[in-house]
Amino acid sequence: MIFNKQRPFLLVGAGRMGGAMLAGWIKQGVDPASILVSDPQPAPEMAAFLSDKGIGHVTSVPEGLEPAIILVAVKPQLMSKVLPGLKSVVKSDTVILSVAAGTPISVFETAFGQVPVARAMPNTPAMVGRGITAVYPTDRVTKAQKETIDELLAAVGKVVWLDNEDQIDSVTAVSGSGPAYVFWMAECMAEAGKALGLSNEVARALADATVSGAGELMHQSDDTPTTLRQNVTSPNGTTAAALEVLMAEDGLKPLMQKAAEAAQRRARELAAD
Repeated sequence: MIFNKQRPFLLVGAGRMGGAMLAGWIKQGVDPASILVSDPQPAPEMAAFLSDKGIGHVTSVPEGLEPAIILVAVKPQLMSKVLPGLKSVVKSDTVILSVAAGTPISVFETAFGQVPVARAMPNTPAMVGRGITAVYPTDRVTKAQKETIDELLAAVGKVVWLDNEDQIDSVTAVSGSGPAYVFWMAECMAEAGKALGLSNEVARALADATVSGAGELMHQSDDTPTTLRQNVTSPNGTTAAALEVLMAEDGLKPLMQKAAEAAQRRARELAAD
């Protein structure tokens, strides 16, 4: 890790994502004394967590602070208010790590100059340690800084590195927004069960457990999703009958493609605003 008590890790914004990542770091053994959280009004449970773990908390960044790395985890619409307050503590070797959707690296370089910047796109399963985060670093991010970023993000799930910043919008469309697609599928499965005569409680229990269980099976198995699908599909059986509908020319695949394209398009629109 490139940060310590003297040059701490500064977390700006301790909301759901920032808080989930913070919990993951503490669980992985990061020294609480090397972390400082800046949030004007953390949720009561987060305030209690910070106090219980001995993590420093400030409502605004104090003068004289020299953070080694700053994780910006605030909503994009708050950037214009938050970034000016950080300018005085950003040094030439301070790493800016952003998890804010729709905020390009150029925004941080405009605010802070030519400092190391890495843009990351995590997803909400990070809240249970099962997320995946894609990262794009600028050329100014050193090998040691990349290793620290990798260690931090790996505390809440898998990490993949991107070749260019434009790929962030594609990542947003697949994994960033992806959990909502899966949750909607569970909702649709439950509704289908109700339409077939099951009670609301039973249909929801079956759908929720099936989606989460299939995800865990895929996580633990060395087999590909294709192999796992084939394993549960008997020739001319019930699953095969359902898959004929889902895998038809106008089935789930083209619909998912359209959905991902819509998410990517919106991500680009947000970045242009």
